[in-house]
Amino acid sequence: MPMLCQQCSQSSATVHLTDVLPSGEKRERHLCETCAQQEGLLLKPQEGIASILEKFVKHGATVQQAANLRCPQCSTTWREFRSQGVLGCPDDYEVFAEHLVPLIERAHEGASEHVGKVPASSGDSAKRQARLLKLRRELNQAVEREDYERAAQLRDEIKAVEDERP
Repeated sequence: MPMLCQQCSQSSATVHLTDVLPSGEKRERHLCETCAQQEGLLLKPQEGIASILEKFVKHGATVQQAANLRCPQCSTTWREFRSQGVLGCPDDYEVFAEHLVPLIERAHEGASEHVGKVPASSGDSAKRQARLLKLRRELNQAVEREDYERAAQLRDEIKAVEDERP
């Protein structure tokens, strides 16, 4: 017999959670999909095996195509870049752009441009401006993801930084 949702007691529980309380005690909760969504839990839709296999095959073909890419200027291949970690010339950024952008975004936590660091010798004002830029970028990303709770936290952080005296 399937377990019923502890919230509505009507539907089968398909989401099983273990909450760890501040005291260290563990509490299990069993919810149906509807109640879990109402609590704000994000659930990924079930994906069929055919769809997963199709993505896997396409990814393999893309990887093979990328391995054969070669810069017409310096003759560096994508495979060489992946093994050595060094591009051969500035044109490589354009030739390998489709495959480089995901790597750059991963390295820069979602950003596709390097925004640099603030030198230690710069004043507090420059550090404060860099912090504000970072927070605003994160705020925009949170809004795009519709993560409004995180967006509200970032908004408050921005306000606090703006209210600090320089």
